[in-house]
Amino acid sequence: MRALLQARRKIFVFLYSLMTLIVIFGSLMYLVEGTEHGFTSIPQSIYWAIVTITTVGYGDIVPQTVAGQMIAATAMILGYAIIAVPFGIVGAEIISENQKLQATKRRDQRICNNCNHMGHDEDASFCKNCGVDLDNVT
Repeated sequence: MRALLQARRKIFVFLYSLMTLIVIFGSLMYLVEGTEHGFTSIPQSIYWAIVTITTVGYGDIVPQTVAGQMIAATAMILGYAIIAVPFGIVGAEIISENQKLQATKRRDQRICNNCNHMGHDEDASFCKNCGVDLDNVT
């Protein structure tokens, strides 16, 4: 749970970026394909972009032009790359939390509250990485 809380800003930035990409892909597809190929409005084109990027692919709206198909192919490839990002963010935070927990369990390692550097000797007074006083960090 703590890992998810630590990752919330990164996930928010990711979702904001994803929504921006979806609006760009949808609008671009509306301009390229137009109403004669089934893309009757920008919201419907954004729906197509969501279905394509999430790799659902219903097939109810399909690009007909070569330019539209190239945009679709780019959106599909991006969709696969985008799926992995949230798992990577949360996974990295879980690993970080686990490392902190393991380090605090070991007597021979301490964690700097300023830079999160681990591996300080038990009798160390200052961080090996940033030089901050290990006992008086605010």
